[in-house]
Amino acid sequence: MQSRREFLTAASIAAGGLLLCSQTRFAAQAAEVVKPTEPPTEPLRKRAIPATGQEVPVIGAGTSGSYNVQIGSPEYEALKETIKVFFDGGGTVFDTSPNYGNADAALGALLEDGGYRDRCFLATKIAADSREAAEAQWAGSLKKLRTDHVELLQVHNLRDWKTQLAYARELKEQGATKYVGITHYLDGGLSEMEEIMRAEPLDFIQIHYSVNGPKAAETVLPLAKEKGIAVLINRAFDDGRLFAEVKGKPLPGWAAEVEATSWAQLFLKFAISNPAVTAVIPATSKPKHQADNLHAGVGPLLSEKQQKELIETFA
Repeated sequence: MQSRREFLTAASIAAGGLLLCSQTRFAAQAAEVVKPTEPPTEPLRKRAIPATGQEVPVIGAGTSGSYNVQIGSPEYEALKETIKVFFDGGGTVFDTSPNYGNADAALGALLEDGGYRDRCFLATKIAADSREAAEAQWAGSLKKLRTDHVELLQVHNLRDWKTQLAYARELKEQGATKYVGITHYLDGGLSEMEEIMRAEPLDFIQIHYSVNGPKAAETVLPLAKEKGIAVLINRAFDDGRLFAEVKGKPLPGWAAEVEATSWAQLFLKFAISNPAVTAVIPATSKPKHQADNLHAGVGPLLSEKQQKELIETFA
C-alpha cells in the first residue's frame, strides 16, 4: 500500500495545484470536531501537589449549576451515569461549594451511592462572614457531603479570608482537611490573591484561566509555581460562552498534533498546558460531555505558540 509520504511526493511531481488542493482537504478533515462518547482508555496525565508530592489527574470536575438537582429526581438519576464516566475514566478531583444550591447534597449522595468516596479528592469551600457562620456551614457541608473530612478546604472568593483561612487551618490541624486554599473567579480578584499568596502559606489557589481570560498567567500562575502552591482552574469554558463563539467552526489545523478532537478538549488542554496548573475542574451533567472532557487529560499539550494563537483568536 502506498504511504502518505509517497502519495504526496508523487502528487507534487504530477501536479502542484492538485497537491495543494489535497493538502487543504486533509487539513480540513483533520480539524473536524468529533467528540468521543467514551472516556479514554489510557491513564490521565497527573500533576503533583507541591505541598506533599501527592499526584492528582489534571482533569477534575465541578458541580456549579450541573449538580444543583434534587436527590431522586430524573436529573439526579442522569448524573449517576455522568459521575460513573468520570471515575471510570480515571478522574478523582471534585470541587463543590455550599453556595451551589443543592449540589453538595447531590454530590454526597452520588459519592455514597456509587462507592466513590475513597477514590475522590473532594474539595469544598467556606463562604461565610464570621467564625460562627463558618462553623455552622462547615457542619452542614460535612452532613450533605456524607463524609467526616475533605481533601481540600478553600476560602470562597476571598470572602472574609483572614477569619476563614485561620479557621481552615484549625480544621487542617484537626485532620478534617488535608489542604487549605483560597479561590476567586474574576480578574478583579487577581491582585488581592497575589498579595495573599505572598503573605500567607497556602496549599492551593483556585482561579479562572481560559483562552479569552488568560490574565492569571501574568501574575498568580507564575507566583504559584515559584511558591509551590497547587492550582485549580475554574471557568475554562467561560461559563459556556466559548462554545457559542466556536459553534460550527472547525478546530485549528494543528489540533491533531495535540490529539484534540473537540473544542472542549482544546480549551482544557490550553489550561493544563501552563505548568503551574495542577487540575482544571469543568462542570457538566452529561455523560458524553464528561467523556469528552476527560480526553483532554491524555496526549500532548499545547506549545507556547499554539497557546498564543488561541489567545489571539479569542481576544
